[in-house]
Order: sequence, then structure tokens, then C-alpha cells
Amino acid sequence: MTPPTPSAAAPLEVTDESVEKPIASGSPKGGESRSPGRLAWKRFKRDRTGVISAYVVIFFFVVAIAAPLIAKLYGKDPYTTYASQDPSLLDAFSYPAGPNGGMSSQFWFGVEPQLGRDVFTFLLYGIRTSLGIAVAATILTVVAGVVVGVTAGYLGGKTDYLVGRVIDILLSFPSTLFFIAFMPVVYGIFVAPDDNIPTWLRATALIVVLSTFGWASIARLLRGQVLGLREREFVEAAKVTGAPPMRIVFKELLPNLWTPIIIQSTLLLPALVTTEAGLSFLSVGIIDPTPDWGVMIARGAQFYSQDITFMLFPGISMVLFVVAFNLLGDSVRDALDPKSKR
Repeated sequence: MTPPTPSAAAPLEVTDESVEKPIASGSPKGGESRSPGRLAWKRFKRDRTGVISAYVVIFFFVVAIAAPLIAKLYGKDPYTTYASQDPSLLDAFSYPAGPNGGMSSQFWFGVEPQLGRDVFTFLLYGIRTSLGIAVAATILTVVAGVVVGVTAGYLGGKTDYLVGRVIDILLSFPSTLFFIAFMPVVYGIFVAPDDNIPTWLRATALIVVLSTFGWASIARLLRGQVLGLREREFVEAAKVTGAPPMRIVFKELLPNLWTPIIIQSTLLLPALVTTEAGLSFLSVGIIDPTPDWGVMIARGAQFYSQDITFMLFPGISMVLFVVAFNLLGDSVRDALDPKSKR
């Protein structure tokens, strides 16, 4: 008697799998149905370091935005010299009379040596000033870098050659020394030598100068990306259909450049924060009495041997923000990279 062949059961098993697989693959929880943005967000949420860094960065920005409200609720401001109202806040040598820089329930972070200003509100407004300048400079830098880099890469030819030489020249400048030498020249264009330079002019000049010498690296990166993308099939197809150059740039090229743009932005902002603070420390950026991270560190450096408290708070807060933002940038890069193992 011939044994039964397994062919009768095989079709039933195959049919059963063929019915179940499409349901699994088409379910909302399947990885294939998620967009690249949702997949990147899922990878980012699994990165505990990135999430903690994001919370720290958000905290600093909330403090910067809400600084006037916090100071109002606190009941003090960064400009009033409270030692002139209450001489007991400072000792005979104009240092805080209380321990730890005069920290108390009335002055949470103590008072400033010599002038007796409130350190807590001075720090709040210093964060607001430094982050405001850095964010504005980052936005202008990224916009300029995207426009120049995409234009040079897409047009090519003489335009690409000319832009490339300009980028090489800008990248060859010793930026820090140039900032120190060039900032007084910028101020002298708008203000007479004997006049006081208004704070808005100092902030505007910082933003413009930092942006002018910061876009070159982003432009070079995007230029190389566009040189590779413009030869791809989807760009050639758009040209064949008669699409104008602006449509090709905005519909075909820029959607493929968001990842390097975001990554470069997250790396650029903390670098500009430290640069701005360094220029203010050297008195070529924001100067006293305007609150700023660099101003606080410069003032604190004068008294650190007797009282390190005034220098401690701005130093720790700036280091904490820069480290958190750098870690956040690394996590964003890993999340946007499909080949990441993290």
C-alpha cells in the first residue's frame, strides 16, 4: 500500500502562513510601516544618555526664557547693588560676609564681591544672554551654510570653484585671534571712540561676526553631499520632466540633507556658546554690567582666591550645558544613522 504523501498537508500549511504574514507585516506595530522619522525617534528614546541630555538642555532653555518671571517671583534683579542697601552683606574687604559667598535664604547663590549684586538672578540673565546670542548665531550660520553649500554643489563649474576658494580662505583664519582684533573695528564703524557701546550693538555684532566666520564648514559638507546627490536618478528624472531648479533643490535635494544639517546644528550651538563666553571673558563681547556667562567668569576670576563661589556657579552651569548638548548631538546623530548599533 502506497504511503500518503505530505503534499496534501503542505498546501494547507503554506496557505496558513501566507494568510498570517501579510497581517503581521501590515500591522501598525510592524517596523516596515514606520517612517524614517519615527524609527529615529524610537532609537533616540532607547538612548538613556540622549534622553537625560535632552532634559538638561530643555531645562536650560526654559530657565533662559523664563528668567524675568523667575526673577520677579524671587524678588530681586541682576543690576541692583544690594550691598549699598545693606552694608552688612559685605565685610571690611568687600567680600561676602556670610559663608559660601553669602548664601542664605535671602540670597540663594550668595552675593557678588565688591558690588553685592545677587548671583542667582545674575546667572539667570547670563544664561539668557549667552543662549540667545548662540541660538541666533547658529540659525544664521546654518541658513548661510545651507544656501551657499547647496548652491555651489548644484550649479558646479565656476560658481563651485569660487565658493570653494572663499571657504578655504575662511577656514584658514585663526578665528579666535581674528575675533579679538576685529570686534573693536566693528564697534568703531557705528559708535564714536568716546561713546559707550550699547548692549544691543555688542550682541548684534557678535551674532554677525560669529555667523560670518562659521558657515564655511557647513557649506563645505553640504556641497559635497549635493555633488553626489545631483547625479542620482531621481534628480535626473526631475530634470527630464522639466522641473525648475528651485523645485529640484527644495523637493529633491533638501529632504536628503536634513540629517547632516541637524547634526551640524547640534554640534555648532555649544561651540558658539563657548566662543561667545570666551569673547565676553576677554571684554570684546558682552561686558559688565550686562549679565553673561563670560562676564560672570571674568568677574569671578578676580576673586577666586578669596571667594570662589561667584565663579563656581557660572562655570558649572556652562560646562553642564555644553556637555549635555554635545551628548545630545551624539545621540541625535546615532538615532538618524540607520547603521547605528546603539
